[in-house]
Amino acid sequence: MTRRVLIVVQNLPVPFDRRVWLEATTLTAAGWQVSVISPKARGYETGHEVIEDIHVYRYGVPVDAQGRLGFVAEFVWCFLATSLLSLRVALWGRGFDVLHICNPPETYFPLAWFWRLFGKVFIFDHHDLSPEMYAVKFGGGGGWTMRALRTMERLTFQAAQLVITTNQSHKEIAVGRGGKRAEDVYIVRSGPDTARFSRYPRTAAFSRGKPFLIAYLGEICKQDGVDHLVRAMRILSRQVGRGDVHCIFIGGGPHQPAIAAYARSLGLDDVTTFTGRVSDDDLCRILSSADLGIDPDPKNDWSDKSTMNKVMEYMYFGLPVVAYDLKETRVSAGEAGLYATPNDEEALAIAIGGLLDDPVARHRMGKIAERRVQETLAWRHSAPILLEAYERAEALLQRQEPTPKSLGPAVTHSDKGAPQP
Repeated sequence: MTRRVLIVVQNLPVPFDRRVWLEATTLTAAGWQVSVISPKARGYETGHEVIEDIHVYRYGVPVDAQGRLGFVAEFVWCFLATSLLSLRVALWGRGFDVLHICNPPETYFPLAWFWRLFGKVFIFDHHDLSPEMYAVKFGGGGGWTMRALRTMERLTFQAAQLVITTNQSHKEIAVGRGGKRAEDVYIVRSGPDTARFSRYPRTAAFSRGKPFLIAYLGEICKQDGVDHLVRAMRILSRQVGRGDVHCIFIGGGPHQPAIAAYARSLGLDDVTTFTGRVSDDDLCRILSSADLGIDPDPKNDWSDKSTMNKVMEYMYFGLPVVAYDLKETRVSAGEAGLYATPNDEEALAIAIGGLLDDPVARHRMGKIAERRVQETLAWRHSAPILLEAYERAEALLQRQEPTPKSLGPAVTHSDKGAPQP
């Protein structure tokens, strides 16, 4: 009996969202028919296409969210577009038995309850801590917006029959703040897909003639602290007088133009490069040429509990990680990381410079990084836990009533012989 799943993500387009794409391809390989709804973005403008037997549906977002009201408008638009596309998948697409919704935001609980009325199982994929992220972006921990975010988070957890989350800190929130049973929450870490990456010989051009190359990888948003790394580069190059280090910033994101302009305003054009989004091959060539991977996320209630994917991707390439001392970053990197005093840009600069001057430590930490990825952190170690959660979803489906034919051809325990769409 073929099972079907509809995955919904609003934060990034698919397949650019690496975690969502790994989940989708893993489920497809396990025999699930997978459909995905995501927004459009540059390079991902097609409304409907099939990639690796996964049906991808995308919608345009005419609202460029700036500030609180902009985000409200964006969330309303995305909710309506996603709701209509979910009907399209149910009525004219493959259909679905499991609705798998990723946050942020936590605005889709009404859609989840609607489809639960028709026998669908709802899995909440808890990527991020939206209330904490809001506090970092906009400041403060109170007000009506924070209360609304906490309420939507709680309602989303209540609607979910199963929860997938990224680390132990998030699981504790799902159980404590969300009221879920521990056995209904599965930790599926966002480990790198080692089959997707390749190692290359070092390319000197990336460091623009300098002996050392340090790298930042990721979509650049306001909460990511990339300005800390820019100021650390100013300390290294201007205050300390090191002319041997170049920093490359890989990735786009809403705050990237502002950060690139900030670096230019500090006169750092000669020691920084901003690539924007790059192909997988270019990404691999850059990280194969780097000496260190940098995670400048400052310590706060959001970052301390978040797993940063960039850390594990650095580690695949054998890069020691320099970061502020954050709880979940230590869980990921372990002894492959050098941890600076949180939110102290001078300490971050000193850690970078000291590790660049210690080739023995870099070699040791790089080997630890490679080993941790292969033995613990790679996606192949997370995939079985994802499939375990879906085995639970199948068990829930078998105990439910058939879906009314008027709202999609979902296969349930009682209609095993029904033809597939």
